[in-house]
Amino acid sequence: MEKFSDLQEKEVINICDGRRLGFVGDLELDIPSGKIRTLIIPMEGCRWNPFGRGRAYYIPWRCIRRIGDDIILVEVDADSMERDETL
Repeated sequence: MEKFSDLQEKEVINICDGRRLGFVGDLELDIPSGKIRTLIIPMEGCRWNPFGRGRAYYIPWRCIRRIGDDIILVEVDADSMERDETL
């Protein structure tokens, strides 16, 4: 069983283009079902805080292909996963 802190230590890599996206900073949860909906990965060089403000990659759970010991492999179109959550 994995803990959130374990996920934060794994690097996320997009297998579509081989790009290293970074490390998990936060999660979006579906509270009624208790399931993870989205991994949130802060973009490198962008200011991030624990309240989810800033530019980040949002990876839907369905796009995760493999969670290994050191990395998380995802398969997602690069243009569709970027969001800016600044105020």
